Amino acid sequence: MWHDGRVTTTDQTSSVLTLRVNGGAHRLRLDHRTTLLDALREHLGLTGTKKGCDHGQCGACTVLMGGRRVNSCLLLAVMAQGAEITTIEGLGGPEELHPLQAAFVERDALQCGYCTPGQICSAAAMLGEAAAGWPSAASAGLDGPVTLDAAEVRERMSGNLCRCGAYVNIVAAILDVSREAASQEEAR
Repeated sequence: MWHDGRVTTTDQTSSVLTLRVNGGAHRLRLDHRTTLLDALREHLGLTGTKKGCDHGQCGACTVLMGGRRVNSCLLLAVMAQGAEITTIEGLGGPEELHPLQAAFVERDALQCGYCTPGQICSAAAMLGEAAAGWPSAASAGLDGPVTLDAAEVRERMSGNLCRCGAYVNIVAAILDVSREAASQEEAR
């Protein structure tokens, strides 16, 4: 609707929806075209998730939806209603780092840090996929457990770009967490 030379949103182009983010429910009135990325950053103030390419090609906007990784720049917020969304802020914080966050710091797996939230969210989901036995193009076979090695991690993380080139340390950090999880599993 046009009013005084400006476009205004009418009730026909917006909805009230509830997004479950990082364990909390948030009621928002959003334009139907609002991406999950913009809802997180602009409406909920969760700026850890980054806007990179806005085309789903860089992975900077990766968040978890129901434990699976998604590019939040390609997903409309209305499509996320009812799903549990986890952002980098929901994985861990300054008081208690997620093991991947700690490993990224320990391995210096970042330079500018812009891609790091998406890298960590993607890695968290990727570790779950591998633990569930989901194969990738680098897997030895389609059945059985997946053994994570550098080639496997690189393949599984290929949707997340690092413009600074910290890939060697990113892979090492993910492998550290994978090995630690495996040794804890063996100890049980």
